[in-house]
Amino acid sequence: MEIKFTKMHGCGNDYIYINCFNLEIKNPNKLSEIMSPRHFSVGADGVVLILKSNIADAKMRMFNLDGSEGKMCGNAIRCIGKYLYDNKLVNKTEISIETLSGIKYLKLNVSNNMVDKVSVDMGYASFEPKNIPLLKDKEMINEDCFINDSNYKITAVSMGNPHAVIYLDEIENLELEKIGPIFENNKLFPERVNTEFIKIVDKNHLEMRVWERGSGETYACGTGACATVAASVRNGICDFDEEVYVKLVGGSLEIKCLKDYKIIMTGPATKVYDGVFEYED
Repeated sequence: MEIKFTKMHGCGNDYIYINCFNLEIKNPNKLSEIMSPRHFSVGADGVVLILKSNIADAKMRMFNLDGSEGKMCGNAIRCIGKYLYDNKLVNKTEISIETLSGIKYLKLNVSNNMVDKVSVDMGYASFEPKNIPLLKDKEMINEDCFINDSNYKITAVSMGNPHAVIYLDEIENLELEKIGPIFENNKLFPERVNTEFIKIVDKNHLEMRVWERGSGETYACGTGACATVAASVRNGICDFDEEVYVKLVGGSLEIKCLKDYKIIMTGPATKVYDGVFEYED
């Protein structure tokens, strides 16, 4: 079976995109495990399927490199917007995408007849334990948590998927390969957790490294940047209704947290190449 795909990235968070408008992938979990390994296959942070939707312009399903399905990915959804417009599957600059975290609304910035930047209404950040989910009776806001005999202060937040936001004086030399899996599999988070390690530059600039559940350290995480700004507003570090620039390993995202904790994310979407993958289903 030949599968046509497009490799795309948002701030270095790269996925393999497959147009499934007229194609059925029977086992996308397995396909992601096969296509995602770097050096041995196409190489990516995972696989994203672009499908028809009865309630939106398109539907996304995203799979991490370990085959697990994620509910939402901010960098991936921007790339889907670009894919749909550039390939003339939509002919408008305001579109909707169905996800496991609900319908998300995109505004496409077009330059030379191609999308280069996308703004996404990411919905509402939530600190409610049941929404994350988090095995606690109350919100976890800058709360002590001991990991490997070290104390970290964690703010837990949902952007449709679970996040643990941690502020540190220095993040460049963190050994994420060692500590990332411990955070990811912390028993407080029954569905595992994405963990953001944050250095505060000022109230409008943050630096971030992220350990994503199912993928390890990635160059960027859109929902993680949104969760980080929501947590930063909640902790009094950043302000409502102000653009906050989150610098990730692969680039920067512009995040705004409105007074009701609705999050607007703006960032680039980049196509790398088209390809064909031989796959035995």
